[in-house]
Amino acid sequence: MRPFARIRNLFRVPHVSPVLRDMGGSRRRMSTLVLLIVLAYILLGAGDDSARFKTLGHRLMCMCGCNQVLLECNHVGCQYSDRMRGELAAGIERGENDSLVLQDFVQKYGTTVLLAPATTGFGSVAWITPFVALVLGLGAIYFVVRAWKNRPAPPLADGITPVPGPAMDQYREQARKETEL
Repeated sequence: MRPFARIRNLFRVPHVSPVLRDMGGSRRRMSTLVLLIVLAYILLGAGDDSARFKTLGHRLMCMCGCNQVLLECNHVGCQYSDRMRGELAAGIERGENDSLVLQDFVQKYGTTVLLAPATTGFGSVAWITPFVALVLGLGAIYFVVRAWKNRPAPPLADGITPVPGPAMDQYREQARKETEL
């Protein structure tokens, strides 16, 4: 026997029927079918106008001053919400994409109509500023606490300054020896 024949025999697969051996092509077909099913599930409703209406309506704010999402404005007789919902539905029916519909609202009502600021231009400052303020605040807290911790102890009323920890332990030990306690 060749030197590596025994090792090769250890990893040899026992007899496999021709049906199971041909599963390679079947696996590819099965994985393709699963991929198509997953894609169909994900994209289900992609052309659904009511789903687009809801997603876009939840990205806009009602301009009546209530500071609520457009689709959730519940003021009785709100002059803006009904008109804005109609404009949103008309934009979707015209076949405009989401960004074009949102741009129409921005041009008509200003950037305050968007619930989230834009991620480009000056709008990126609105995303970055809270994080910068948080880091600066935490840094300020760190330095204030550090300054409080390292400040010297105030002198006592009769002018004696308190002794720090290790020196105080030395004085306590000396007092124990002298008083024999």
